[in-house]
Amino acid sequence: MNVCDGRVWSIVLAGGDGERVRPLVERWLGRHVPKQYCAFVGTRSMLEHTLDRAVRVSPPNQTVTVIARSHQTIALPRHQALRSGVLVLQPFNRDTAAGVYVALSYVRATDPGAKVAIFPSDHFVHPEDCFVQAVKQAVSVARQLDRPVLLGVEPEHLELEYGWITPGPPIARFGARWVFAVKAFVEKPTRELAEGARRRGALWNTMVVTATVESLWRLGWIYLPELMVHFERLVEVIGTPREADVLETVYAAVPRRNFSSDLMQRASSALIALELTGVTWSDWGDERRIEATIRQLGKTPAFAVAV
Repeated sequence: MNVCDGRVWSIVLAGGDGERVRPLVERWLGRHVPKQYCAFVGTRSMLEHTLDRAVRVSPPNQTVTVIARSHQTIALPRHQALRSGVLVLQPFNRDTAAGVYVALSYVRATDPGAKVAIFPSDHFVHPEDCFVQAVKQAVSVARQLDRPVLLGVEPEHLELEYGWITPGPPIARFGARWVFAVKAFVEKPTRELAEGARRRGALWNTMVVTATVESLWRLGWIYLPELMVHFERLVEVIGTPREADVLETVYAAVPRRNFSSDLMQRASSALIALELTGVTWSDWGDERRIEATIRQLGKTPAFAVAV
């Protein structure tokens, strides 16, 4: 199956303010720029890398990118790819669950039977070919089993800022990969919980998720109804003159919820996991992880390293 054919959409999450790496960026550039717009390696920003990966999974016009409205003067001049597909300007930052479900609202309004691949925009991935192939396979799994698929990677060390996925029994084999039930999902565990999870073969959660729109919408109503009542209103007016006003009203009212801890962790029994192998992956939301990955590549960081 070629998942670039038909109703596959990519969702790129780029609405964060980059506060965790603000000191690094300010030392480096002399001003604050959200990390997704920074080029830590080479000449392309993290967002550009992510968009390039996304359009290998779905067509450019089937990409929904979520950014902060306050970032559009930074983002639009530098990222021509944002002019294709759907660009959602969040009026306010309401955490990652709102970012996911506002994007899903636009997909659902256009193509309710679609499948989606969700990409955070602040992650390092190498090599990209292997990663893209795994995402395509995960989209196929999500379609066939109608359950959200989490991509996980084998942990290199104890990382307490990540989510940890404890795989349950294998469900099915897709090519060379087994797909597992999710026995438990813990976001940002204590050291004791992380050590126990690692002994049980747990994986780091990459936050790359594939799913049918309908399966994520159902989970939203089960675990986050206080969000869904607002996004249902938005779906009804997308493409009409009321869209901008309702988006503003929704974001003024919607509560802050985290997609990992408030939904994925609570919905673990409904999820399945696929291990991402042969790929170096890191969430670049932390200065030490950015530096470590760059040095692992045999390069010298372009920014001053904190002492």
